[in-house]
Amino acid sequence: MMRFRFRLFATGAALAISLLPARAEISVDTNFPGGSGTVSSLDQETATITLDPTDHPDRGWRCWWYVKLAGLVPEKPITLDVGEAPWATPDRATYSIDGGKTWQHSNQGTRDGKRIRYSLSFDTDTALVAWGPPFVPSDAEALVKRLADSSPEADVFSLCRTREDRDTPALRISSAPHTDAARPLIWIQARQHAWESGACWVGKGLAEWLLSDAPEAVRLRNSAEIVFVPIMDIDNVHRGAGGKSQIPQDHNRDWSDTPHWHAVAAAQKEIRAAAEAGRLAAFIDLHNPGATDLFPYFYVPPKEILSEAARQNLATFLAHAKTEMTGPLRFTGRIIESGEKYDAKAWQRISKNWVALLGTDAVSVTLETSWNTPASTTAGYETVGRQLGLALAKYHSR
Repeated sequence: MMRFRFRLFATGAALAISLLPARAEISVDTNFPGGSGTVSSLDQETATITLDPTDHPDRGWRCWWYVKLAGLVPEKPITLDVGEAPWATPDRATYSIDGGKTWQHSNQGTRDGKRIRYSLSFDTDTALVAWGPPFVPSDAEALVKRLADSSPEADVFSLCRTREDRDTPALRISSAPHTDAARPLIWIQARQHAWESGACWVGKGLAEWLLSDAPEAVRLRNSAEIVFVPIMDIDNVHRGAGGKSQIPQDHNRDWSDTPHWHAVAAAQKEIRAAAEAGRLAAFIDLHNPGATDLFPYFYVPPKEILSEAARQNLATFLAHAKTEMTGPLRFTGRIIESGEKYDAKAWQRISKNWVALLGTDAVSVTLETSWNTPASTTAGYETVGRQLGLALAKYHSR
């Protein structure tokens, strides 16, 4: 319904009434899964919104923001002022004007100290704007269901119920009956840190490739069982919290004999069983790194905890990754050992180190995909996933 405002004015002795359409007012909403943003000011005259990520005490870094804007005047610029750098201020905001079906970058923002200003204009009166392309629990559920519905070689399951009683959607891929206990297991997971949404899109590209008709993907399905968990920290992704360094510890420092988080415990159970059966082939944990990391890289276990065979397998996999992950988000060959010097107190509780310490010859790595580049889009992330899948397939078929 159109609203109106009244204007009174005098013409001689007569009083006239002008009936004009009411000016829409901009509003900011975060009351939806993954929503985050605290507005400190909203100037309707200049269409300037100043906001910060919502503070969720004990729930990790304050860096993720995701808002719905309404009451916009189509094609009229607005300014979104966000802080603080470096974690909450990507060079480009990400937005959607079709209800979250597709996401694209804004123009590059203008930095002012620890804050950044994005100049935005849309041809609609509503828009979604976020730190990066959102991927919430319902997206994970829809992805695994769509893939399973499209292929008899994929089954949906829930890795666990979370501490807040939510499902953790997951996918099991194999061309053989799942009773084939001898199949090598490849475990792929994303989003141990809730704010790192790009990791989910890398996982999406990888999972879609794994179930494609690419000859390498077909061969991999014929020779391995693959488990894919799109989101490990379901509760914080739903909440819109950062998750990193949360209390008592984040998911990627929880891989101990007594894990706090249900997803970690459930993953450990399957991975440990595969290791004990001699069939663990690879573990890949998907993340996003720091703002200045412009190319993807891998964290690897300290070499002193790896057997000679495991070292050779890791080197072979990394060589395939460098050959296949050619960009636009390119793996240059950079790796970082994250052992005692990296985190003296908790290095053994990092997921890929916990897996390596099981003592198998499996490849165990963390992939960090750059989020602050022009190519850090849904398409760019999905390309990384497909290229990673090809590297995995070529490594596995060696």
